Amino acid sequence: MAFDLSSAEIKWNADGLIPAIVQDAASGEVLMLAWVNSAALELTQSQGWATYWSRSRAELWTKGATSGNVQRVVRISLDCDGDTLLYQVEQEGAACHTGERTCFAGRSDRP
Repeated sequence: MAFDLSSAEIKWNADGLIPAIVQDAASGEVLMLAWVNSAALELTQSQGWATYWSRSRAELWTKGATSGNVQRVVRISLDCDGDTLLYQVEQEGAACHTGERTCFAGRSDRP
């Protein structure tokens, strides 16, 4: 799949990163939040598999490369301020490293 998003349109933070909200393309469920640098974005756009930047390990990682819980990116959107990405994905397996479908499966505060 081809994506039409130029790195020049993005407002990268001081570390050269931008947050990516990851959403299930079919259900709209928010799965996770991860960080992306220009190399991760280029790989995601060229390969179609979600690739992120690990701030703790200081390296690129493709979601599911070791676990098999891959994310096929079907759409990438840039928010109105140019400082947040939205990845709409087809998720295979769990999105969270804990084994949960979403990283937001834990505590919630409902009124």
